[in-house]
Amino acid sequence: MWFKNLLVYRISTGWVADPAAIEEKLARYPLQRCGNMDMETRGWVAPSGDERLVYALNGQLLLAFGSEQKLLPSSVINQVAKERAAEIAEQQGYRVGGKQMREIKERVTDELLPRAFVRRFTTWAWVDPVNGWLVIDAASPSKAEALLEMLRESIDDLPIRLLKTERSPSSAMTEWLLSGDAPAGFTIDRDLELKASDEEMSTVRYVRHALEGEEIRQHIANGKVVTRLGMTWNDRISFVLTEQAQVKRLAFLDILKEEAESQAETADELFAIDFALMSGELAHLLVDLTVALGGEVVEKV
Repeated sequence: MWFKNLLVYRISTGWVADPAAIEEKLARYPLQRCGNMDMETRGWVAPSGDERLVYALNGQLLLAFGSEQKLLPSSVINQVAKERAAEIAEQQGYRVGGKQMREIKERVTDELLPRAFVRRFTTWAWVDPVNGWLVIDAASPSKAEALLEMLRESIDDLPIRLLKTERSPSSAMTEWLLSGDAPAGFTIDRDLELKASDEEMSTVRYVRHALEGEEIRQHIANGKVVTRLGMTWNDRISFVLTEQAQVKRLAFLDILKEEAESQAETADELFAIDFALMSGELAHLLVDLTVALGGEVVEKV
């Protein structure tokens, strides 16, 4: 349950988070198992071991969006369809045309779909109504958007928008790297990506590499800007910040997880403590990171 990637959204002030009401709305869209002829199904699943679709603790909410997908590669369909087309061509005495080939592929798909393996995915979302955060644990915007699409369909009055800061992460990270002075509460680690803004978009990456050298300064002098930077917050959480303000490769230091394990006696207690620690730490991290990026852009009404 510990989040690994953060896409951060803002919930507009004034929205009231009633776990029971949210539970009722999500219950209209539970995840259904893939039927014989389904390629994919989507819906809400229980975040913890019980049947509740909304896990609520200390005013914080945890949701889990699930999807089941059939594994039926197009290469398999094409191979079987090609073999089937060869048999038909031999029987009818002439080559299979384009329309007939499309019909063969459709029949092959219908035949193979019920026997295809099913893979399940779960995407987590943490809702912090107290501080107005909606955070999705997703490595790509497309995965987050799938959850948001279902969330908007389930809760039509949820006012959310992507977090926007006064400074672009790229310009801020470039300045931090050049000055060697990280913002308060943060330290710069040893992972870096620099990218040119010209048509070639040439890219240089450093992994577990000292970032104080003249070589890096020369890259910036030549027009490259920082697009990814490894950082640590308060010696408690390490991560990589991207130019889109995404937080990737999030790693909670072992002391936090050891603290949770030492306090829990059951699996349910461990889940509750994990969620309380994670949400508490991330709430403070997001505030400090927003401040480091010049504060939040206030939308004009």
